[in-house]
Amino acid sequence: MSSESLVRPDGTYACVPLAKDEISLCVVQSRVRAVDVSNRDASLKANLDHMLGLIDAANGWLGPKDIVFFHEFPLTGFNASWKRTELLQAAIEIPGPETEAIAARAKRYRCYVVFGSYAKDPDWPNHILSITTIIDPSGAIIGRHWKARNIKGLFGRFEVFTTTIYDVLDEYVEKYGRDEVVPVTRTPVGNLCTTSTQLEPEIIRAFALKGGEIMLRTATGGFDDYDIRANARYNNMYTAIVNQSISRDNPGSFEDVRSGGSAIYGPNGELLGQANSVNEGPVLARIPIRAFREKRRIPNVHASLYRDLYAEYVEAYAPNLFSAYLPSDGIDSARYLGDKRRWK
Repeated sequence: MSSESLVRPDGTYACVPLAKDEISLCVVQSRVRAVDVSNRDASLKANLDHMLGLIDAANGWLGPKDIVFFHEFPLTGFNASWKRTELLQAAIEIPGPETEAIAARAKRYRCYVVFGSYAKDPDWPNHILSITTIIDPSGAIIGRHWKARNIKGLFGRFEVFTTTIYDVLDEYVEKYGRDEVVPVTRTPVGNLCTTSTQLEPEIIRAFALKGGEIMLRTATGGFDDYDIRANARYNNMYTAIVNQSISRDNPGSFEDVRSGGSAIYGPNGELLGQANSVNEGPVLARIPIRAFREKRRIPNVHASLYRDLYAEYVEAYAPNLFSAYLPSDGIDSARYLGDKRRWK
């Protein structure tokens, strides 16, 4: 595949040689606990220590794992009342002390660790990013996947104000290239892709067209089972979904906000494993990655029938809106976006 080609014309896709025939995937359904920004270092350290303990537990339960997968906020947690100034305090840097500690665990157990976090980046001053990081068994960061988009117009007087790819699309492409808009991380345990996007099957299809084999989906705050299962089936992908557990003592939140349900689905949409409850716990599946890859091709769709429709389609909200203004909090974001909707 050339540097300019995003999808191969012969149905195959780029990959690296596999290290083994079968891999073990462990989804970790864990709590959310918002960092106390007035005591940031100590509370972040407590969350990190809890996460490290869960990596230990994942690799101690029925033996070592190849991939250990967490939700969006095991480190920083989430608090809907946070303002941008507070989120900038809570957010981590990637790389940073937290990723170094997690990398040491990845090296200890020779596993991939995948997790989300609020993050800040000197290349994007004052932006709050939601990034899913992939750390390999050598401890190297091999993936820094930005969230693709936030849903807009759903919460009324509140709008999410983290910066996604869609919010700064032109700047993002200029910095990182078109290939990184739908990033697939090619590893010896399979082609990994991540997303926290719900109910937008086109995004999942885009990853499949680029050769994604194992889709790792985060859904802190709930998800639709059918969306996860159907997209696994439609795109012939192994798919894991991780939600938060019931989260006691989380500042500014109810204990149970659509908790639980974390699961792993096979490429036919079959359920391979599911959380036993809304409490913290693992979900495990074994993936016969070599046999799967031998027969797999990208989705066989008939784009000529509807390609022109997509070319004419106009999104309800334009991209790049956060290139012009960064809201101070969720209420300011709703105010700013209030007159930006293009649909009537």
